[in-house]
Amino acid sequence: MLHWLRILTAVLLLLPFSPTVQADTMNSRLGQLRVTKMAGGFDVPWAFAFLPDGAVLVTERDGALFHVRDGKKNRIGGTPAVVAEGQGGLLDVMVPRDFATSQEIFLTFAKRQGRGAGTALAAGRLSADNRSLTDLRILFEAAPGATGGRHFGSRVVEARDGTLFISLGERGDRPSAQNLRLHQGSVVRINRKGAVPGSNPFVRRTDAQPEIWSYGHRNPQGMALDLQGSLWVAEHGAKGGDEVNRVRKGANYGWPVISYGRHYSGAKIGEGTLKQGMEQPAWYWDPSIAPSGMMIYSGRMWPEWRGDIFVGSLKFDYISRLSGSPLKEVEQIRSSETGRIRDVQEAPDGSIWFASESEGAVFRISN
Repeated sequence: MLHWLRILTAVLLLLPFSPTVQADTMNSRLGQLRVTKMAGGFDVPWAFAFLPDGAVLVTERDGALFHVRDGKKNRIGGTPAVVAEGQGGLLDVMVPRDFATSQEIFLTFAKRQGRGAGTALAAGRLSADNRSLTDLRILFEAAPGATGGRHFGSRVVEARDGTLFISLGERGDRPSAQNLRLHQGSVVRINRKGAVPGSNPFVRRTDAQPEIWSYGHRNPQGMALDLQGSLWVAEHGAKGGDEVNRVRKGANYGWPVISYGRHYSGAKIGEGTLKQGMEQPAWYWDPSIAPSGMMIYSGRMWPEWRGDIFVGSLKFDYISRLSGSPLKEVEQIRSSETGRIRDVQEAPDGSIWFASESEGAVFRISN
């Protein structure tokens, strides 16, 4: 009898660390899907990224970075000092394609700048024991800094040519998104060392920041490459007018001159919804869903979803699936776990993972 009690005790001790015992289901147009809690106990998980060995890196907005494997998480030291105020803090994490040789990871965060703060990008090397970052360096920071805790963006994406795209909000200063002398309200492009590529659209202009790739953005908190390598963003509007945009070199996306939303007061924004020389969104939501993390799916596990765009909603607690030409929202994927989704990513095996702020956890969706 004592022998069996010991076995039962050992099994029970193992259960909290086994993600398979926390599986649930959700409905979709492809039928019932399996939802598995992979790790929990996070305080505002903002982003995550996969390492080649199957582990996951997860950021918390208050400044913590975690290494997660088999449901167990360990905090990583050596992360940058962040301004964890309002929407600022430690934001995105990206693992580049050459991680196996470089051991580098990239982090976006709100960096102290005088009395204000700005979105910055740091790079560091993950130690062999996954416990710390070394050789931490700042590759980019928005200029100038701004006060207030709103609209930092911010995602970082590695382009096919190895350059880096970083999305920046306009920090609540609406006109700055149309001012090329400022980084706010733009997507910027730099190389792995932080230098400006000579092919950037405004690199030879004296009245523009050379890192800018596109501008007229409000607060892009989602960014991803499609299957052809083109860049897309999902960005917050005001009251209505959240947008999905295909990002083109040198293009102006209109904020705050044109918008499909209104100010929170109900007042009209800018000049309407159209203006020559300003881009139209590929899709917009009205009412706003507060879009966050964004992923464009390969079709590896679900071929029917190949090329579809998945965007997390902070406001309505679902994953929006967009498809077609013209692009439109075709499905809202939700369950009890999809509360205030901060990030959505495709895993190497084709499963879809998401980070829920409400649950303080990272989940996996699979067949």
